[in-house]
Amino acid sequence: MLNSELYFVFPGNLNTNTGGYHYDRRVIKELRKMGSTVKTISLSEKFPFPDELALTHTEGVFSSIPDDSVVIVDGLAFGAMKNVIKLHKNRLYLIALCHHPLAMETGLNPSERELLLQSETYALKNADHVIVTSQNTRKILIEDFSISASQITVALPGTDRYPFAKCNGSPTRLLTCASLTKRKGHDVLIEALSKIDFLDWQARFVGDETLDPTWACELKNRAELRGLSDQIKFVGAVANISSEYQNADIFVLPSKFEGYGMVLTEAIAHGLPIVSTRAGAIPEVVPESAGILVNAEDHSALAEALKKLILDNDLRNKMQLGAQKAALTLPSWGICAELIARGMETIPRK
Repeated sequence: MLNSELYFVFPGNLNTNTGGYHYDRRVIKELRKMGSTVKTISLSEKFPFPDELALTHTEGVFSSIPDDSVVIVDGLAFGAMKNVIKLHKNRLYLIALCHHPLAMETGLNPSERELLLQSETYALKNADHVIVTSQNTRKILIEDFSISASQITVALPGTDRYPFAKCNGSPTRLLTCASLTKRKGHDVLIEALSKIDFLDWQARFVGDETLDPTWACELKNRAELRGLSDQIKFVGAVANISSEYQNADIFVLPSKFEGYGMVLTEAIAHGLPIVSTRAGAIPEVVPESAGILVNAEDHSALAEALKKLILDNDLRNKMQLGAQKAALTLPSWGICAELIARGMETIPRK
């Protein structure tokens, strides 16, 4: 590495229960194991739409970081701090951690999307290096943001080893784990489940409801209007997520876009057959042997895929075995951190 001390900057609370923050936490932990002194810095939780107070605070934070320091900045903030980057790009080694481009978030209005696109384009072009979590995001940054391939390190999220789920529930237990935000497609899943309400299943919607409380409330109302309140349980965030996977039979992720989809590798690590979409990086995460992928926002196709796995025990068992085999090939968090450290070694001296 350029030096043994580095700064890791992120918006809000590092313990926020999302895949992106989980990635940050594990990378920090592994880099420390490798001997780096990692200093964590929290910015305003208002990112990626910071107000003037948040930007003033951010400028103060970066001004306090010594010259020639290596600074990894989570993409949720990095892409929305154009002026701060402009001020400090020549004296700091700025590394962007891009989980997926900000403008690809679902639910943005056109002006928000354009604002983020312009800001993130400038930010990424002025980064000394970019870390991405999938080949799909690497491709997007090269093709749509004109970032040089040599400046990008792909560091796939790591996965821990777990006992495999038994997948023998009756009724069939469906599990989706995702924050209740529009990009995750819970609305599509509710529509799909309403088409197969005559089948014997129970669904658990595990995920943070506080990131978009209005949307979370609307989803619960939709489930009730479709007469699914007895079959769908909104669980909220849970402390021991592994137990949710252990007690499931089929994992479902109806996302409209994913920069990677760490919950999918968690499902594979637990040996669960999967139903998901072809959005973003998902096809590179879920092998054909372990799941069925459909087009995003196609609730009819999602319903058919779920129906097929619920009714066809042989197919479900086959995909369960496929997931178990795939689980043995998943990278560790140590490998993820090593790739990041190796990428930082390639940054030329200022």
